Amino acid sequence: MNEPTPPTFRRGAAATTLLAALALAGCASLAPATTPAAPPAPATQWQVPLPASEPAAELKRWWQQFNDPLLAQLIESAQTASPTIASARSRIEQARAARVAGGAALGPTLDASASASRGRFDLAAPVGTSAGAGLQAAWEIDLFGANRAGRDAAQARLDGAQALWHDARISVAAETASSYLALRACEAQLAQTEFDAASRAETARLTGLAAKAGFQAPASADLARASAAQGNASLTQQRAACDLAVKSLVAMTALAEPDLRARLQAGRAQLPQPAQIGVTQVPAQVLAQRPDLANAERELAAAAADTVQARAQRYPRIALAGNITPSRFESGGISSSGTLWSIGPVSVSLPIFDGGVRRANAEAAQARYDAAAVNYAASLRNAVREVESALVALQSTSGRGDAARTAAEGFERSYRAVESRYRGGLASLFELEDARRTAVAAQSALIELQRERVAAWISLYRALGGGWTPADPAQAEAAAPNPRS
Repeated sequence: MNEPTPPTFRRGAAATTLLAALALAGCASLAPATTPAAPPAPATQWQVPLPASEPAAELKRWWQQFNDPLLAQLIESAQTASPTIASARSRIEQARAARVAGGAALGPTLDASASASRGRFDLAAPVGTSAGAGLQAAWEIDLFGANRAGRDAAQARLDGAQALWHDARISVAAETASSYLALRACEAQLAQTEFDAASRAETARLTGLAAKAGFQAPASADLARASAAQGNASLTQQRAACDLAVKSLVAMTALAEPDLRARLQAGRAQLPQPAQIGVTQVPAQVLAQRPDLANAERELAAAAADTVQARAQRYPRIALAGNITPSRFESGGISSSGTLWSIGPVSVSLPIFDGGVRRANAEAAQARYDAAAVNYAASLRNAVREVESALVALQSTSGRGDAARTAAEGFERSYRAVESRYRGGLASLFELEDARRTAVAAQSALIELQRERVAAWISLYRALGGGWTPADPAQAEAAAPNPRS
């Protein structure tokens, strides 16, 4: 027969357990600290000339500052229909759920239970009914910071997901603007091709009449007809390219093609002109505006927290449990009720041998952190490259603009002069065709240069972060999309 445990022994066991918990708490300093090494900083100054702006446009409202209101409408439609933005919104919800789970691991858990049964619980007793309801609580004491690190990692990934949502919106806006710009440039080239085809057709008509009258050789008439046919082929090809550009916008914006074509008629063949963006800050300050870099930085922080959590799993774990259960029993007209409760046990789990699993997990987490650090540093360098590439493109198009306009105007005047001489019989058809090809090529080059310059402004807008600015967690939570609201 077991003897009851003396009260003195019970108090001694409780004191021993408490001392063991305090001793384990003293080992908490063994847990690794989250002190990731900072990636190398970007260059301290820009290596290319900065564009002039008067005044600098605010990036958040940059699309509204184009001279084309249709562009802002198309961007809004594209952002609404974009699967990329929808995926980014889904990732925010998943990260938010993980953040809630990570925070909940730091506090106690509380579960409720209820039960009822009826039957003969003893051979000598009548049929009886038993019912009860209870609460069970459990709490893991986070001595070594494993749960805190998990919560920090989840919060960092939520912040990163919110930044990526903004980055997706910026990317869709820039892609839509680039497609719209390509369409307008295609329409401008189409207008030039239509004029060229009409001019070739008129030359072929006049040359044919002259050949029939004996004033031109039959070979000249054949050359003129061939030139007109070539002009018609180029015109058909250019129309197809513009139709493809329209269909690309239809796919991006999810607008009906007839409706989109009706809207596009207003500014046909007119390239949109953006506001001038000012870049006056050093790279380190400018790059703070990029949401993709914010995500890379938060991924680095999350990887550091994962490393802390993996290392902390190698240390002891302490958990505390308790429950309270009111019960009632009825049998043979006699009933009894009462409350059962307990605090404890305090359980200590000390890993001794696991075949190296925890050690391998800690090493893998460290490797992921090292990769995240390298990725962050590479993202910094790539961001500087994107900004400076856009600045180089702006500088190049600005320097070539005057020369291209002068060339186009000069070749146009030369073509008109040769055309007048040809009609007067003082120039050959070969001279006319050569002058025509040169003038058309110069006009096409000027249109392409204008498209390239606007595309460089769009690239600079995207490289500068599109107006996104880092916010504190409360502001980020409020700004993030929430489909439940």
